[in-house]
Amino acid sequence: METVSKSSALVEALLKPEAYPDHPQRVEFTQTQMSLVFLTGDYVFKVKKPVNLGYLDYTTLEKRHYFCQQELELNRRLSPDVYLEVIPVVKNGERISIGDKGEVIDYAVKMMQLPRERNMDSLLPHNQVTVEMVVNVAKKLAAFHDSAATNPQISAFGKLDAILVNITENYTQAKKYIGKSISVDKYDRINVYNDKFTSENKLLFQKRIDNSRIKDCHGDLHAAHVCFANGIYIYDCIEFNDRFRYCDVASEIAFLAMDLDRYQRADLSRAFVNAYVKFSQDEELLRLLNFYKCYRAYVRGKVESFKMDDPLIAEKDTALAAAKGYFDLAYRYTKEKPFLLITSGMVGTGKSTVAQALSRSLGFVVISSDVTRKKLAGISPTEHRFEEFRGGIYSEDFSRKTYEEMFVQARALLAKGQSVILDASFKKKEERARAMKLARETKADFIAIECILDENTIKRRLEQRLKEGSVSDGRWEIYASQKQDFHKIMELPQQNHIIVDTSQPVNDIIKAVWERIY
Repeated sequence: METVSKSSALVEALLKPEAYPDHPQRVEFTQTQMSLVFLTGDYVFKVKKPVNLGYLDYTTLEKRHYFCQQELELNRRLSPDVYLEVIPVVKNGERISIGDKGEVIDYAVKMMQLPRERNMDSLLPHNQVTVEMVVNVAKKLAAFHDSAATNPQISAFGKLDAILVNITENYTQAKKYIGKSISVDKYDRINVYNDKFTSENKLLFQKRIDNSRIKDCHGDLHAAHVCFANGIYIYDCIEFNDRFRYCDVASEIAFLAMDLDRYQRADLSRAFVNAYVKFSQDEELLRLLNFYKCYRAYVRGKVESFKMDDPLIAEKDTALAAAKGYFDLAYRYTKEKPFLLITSGMVGTGKSTVAQALSRSLGFVVISSDVTRKKLAGISPTEHRFEEFRGGIYSEDFSRKTYEEMFVQARALLAKGQSVILDASFKKKEERARAMKLARETKADFIAIECILDENTIKRRLEQRLKEGSVSDGRWEIYASQKQDFHKIMELPQQNHIIVDTSQPVNDIIKAVWERIY
């Protein structure tokens, strides 16, 4: 309780504008588990909490001063214009202020205040992060990693023994939260997955050391630490423990990729990783990606769980929800088999919308029957062919060729471990059976997502879609014929069949599918 009272007194003093050299109009306050953060509009002042969390120790004034200097120097590597100076917090009589004369009672890192609304974690929920933006982040990181320090001491943190120390620490520190933020089944499953991966890839970890891929990295690269404001600022790296910053660049890239997955933007995650691989010429990184995504998600789940024990953090429910989300994501990465999902349903039921939403959220590759069919016919995807039912490019023969080509493409991707969504009507049970057979042959899990919708909404959607220049040639007059031709899904086991009413919000559909497959 002594730490709480000291921090509270300091917070009360530094919330007063007169405590600062430039006397701002107002001071806002927030905090992390490690720092007290004061925002004055132009600047940010970060004061480290006098805590010992095991993996960091800020308990003495000397240690806090040292780590403030470390924070300044290390963060200037990626954001030199943001990190300004380390400035003393002083006490003169009863008055506590920053940068004044008096007894030094603490230190603060002074930074330029970046616009919070331009942080990646603020932009993502509003769909304001583009592929171009994450590609530029990848380019900046590839250049940073290329010049980042490495030496035998740093490389030692890439050894399997060192990696296992971090993993074991995770298990030990998260164990107390079993039944709270992580279930015992997920805790055990992640443990088994990590043991299996590390034991089977000893040579790969050594190869990363030999190829100088272990660097002095950022160490805490998630969306909240990337800001797009007249450039790209990547800030708030780990300064308090070298072993969390000295890591494989694959672990660093996996961290941000994982966070993009958490925001259900697996499409951006994939674009970011692919761009980094291109800029860095580090294709081997892909073999480690899921392992390090799992590790990073687990660390974040653990850290969010710690907040539930911090008396200075009031938002316990928020921390619990975040911790559960991260642990669920870590569990998802232990899934070693790819998925083959197929859509099924009549024209206008929203199959393509569901497929594209799932692709964006889960990172699965969509193979569209509409696009494939028109490529085979040698016409533009947006060119309409309003053929008679079962006529022209929609004849039985041409449809067989379309499905054949889709299966060929899917097989190649599944063989590489890539999950696939086949976006088609799959109206015949023979077509669905063939898809299920493909999943068995490629050792993939299989799910058929049957899309249903009331007829009035279908008619309205089809009429609107034709006006918007959709790839699909579906229209209302086709619906009645297709309805008679559709084989009701009776042959699939319940665990391989999901029925979704596409009048629901897309996010609800994604959640329902996610819960079923993971």
